[in-house]
Amino acid sequence: MWRGPVVQARKNAVNAAKWKVFSMHAKLIAIAASKWWNPDDNPTLAGLISKAKKDGVPNDTIDRAIKKWTGEDKDAAQISEIVYEWYAPGWVALLISTLTDNKNRTVSNVRSIFSKYGGNMGESWAVSWMFHQKWVIFIDPKVHDYESIEELVFETDAEDIMQEAGYTKIITSPENLHGVESYFTNKNIEIYESKIDYIPDNEIELDDFDKALKFTKMIEAFDEDEDVNTVSSNEVISADLQGQVDEFIEKNTFRT
Repeated sequence: MWRGPVVQARKNAVNAAKWKVFSMHAKLIAIAASKWWNPDDNPTLAGLISKAKKDGVPNDTIDRAIKKWTGEDKDAAQISEIVYEWYAPGWVALLISTLTDNKNRTVSNVRSIFSKYGGNMGESWAVSWMFHQKWVIFIDPKVHDYESIEELVFETDAEDIMQEAGYTKIITSPENLHGVESYFTNKNIEIYESKIDYIPDNEIELDDFDKALKFTKMIEAFDEDEDVNTVSSNEVISADLQGQVDEFIEKNTFRT
């Protein structure tokens, strides 16, 4: 059977995901460069450039992102960070952090996704008060086992450690990030990534299949949107229910 359309569709999906990764790196670099364009004197910018290169972002893409703020790129649009507060099905709290050069496009896309999957927009501070901004340090457990990292983390000012989504995650406050990272670096522990996240103070359990399905599809849609940087939520879905949802989505995905 000729598989051309399916193969091309998969290639398109991979390329779209790759393009979004590159785009997000470029936007974060542009924002950091607005503070100071020289990475030698801007540790945040230097760190973002290093992470971008790890993800294969070309040097010319990085250079263009920096030039947005040096005046060399006269046509560059300003990048803004906008956070949207919404309630997902089951009154799960959501913070959607976006990086955009077109606010009208972004708000239209965000509203469309929420409308499609039954979300409700909250007023300012309706959701954000439930979250605290933290830094999350990711370590690959295939490189450094969880038990050894857990022993070391108690020697730092980190607040928590957990295993999630295939990584060891260390939670720390913004003011303690540098000290925690330096500690692990000095111990020759490779840090895969560090990024800001919003940690919820309380959790909402989704135990209804339809609500869990809508929530999962909503998160997938946000992951695919070009302007969405991070999605923070306070839902808890049991492994059994999530497995049922994932199986349903897999079975109902178009195939030829």
